[in-house]
Amino acid sequence: MDESGVRSPEPVWVVAANVVAWRRCGVGGQELRPGTKFFKGGAKVYVAKVYWGPGGHRVTAAGRERHTGRWIVIDTATRHLYGFRPKLVHTPRVLERLREHRYAHGFTTADYAVDAAATLEEYARRYRAATAPGSAHPDRCLCHACLTGEAAYADGSDRAAAG
Repeated sequence: MDESGVRSPEPVWVVAANVVAWRRCGVGGQELRPGTKFFKGGAKVYVAKVYWGPGGHRVTAAGRERHTGRWIVIDTATRHLYGFRPKLVHTPRVLERLREHRYAHGFTTADYAVDAAATLEEYARRYRAATAPGSAHPDRCLCHACLTGEAAYADGSDRAAAG
C-alpha cells in the first residue's frame, strides 16, 4: 500500500524493447521513415503479448504515443523493435493500461521473459532482413540494420551476426 491507503498493483514481468530510429519501407525498401506511426524512434515499449502462432511476427506493446505522450497499447510488427530485454514493471500507469487490455499477467516468470526476449530479438532481426531482400540500401542509409551493423546479416551472411 502507498501513503494514501490505495493498494498498488503487483509488478509483472514483461519484455521491454525500443522502437527502431529509422525503418525501411516502400518499393524495394528505398524509403526511410522515422519510428512507427504511433511511436517515436528510440521510444521504450513494453511487450505484453506475443503472437507465437505466425512466428512472433506481431506483438502487443504498451508505450507512450508519439504525438500526445499518452500511454497506449497496440499491436505492432516485431521488426520495428530491437533491444528486447526482460523487465519487472512497477509503473502504475503501465500496469493499469495492461490490465485494461487484459494483459495484466504479462509473462509469468522471469525465465520465460528472458527466453521470450532472446527469441523476439532473433525474430526481429530476421524480419528486418526480409523487408526488402536483394534490394540495395540507399546511399547513406539510416535504417536500423545499417546503423547497428545488421546489414551483413540482412545481406545473407549469418556469420556476421553470430561473430
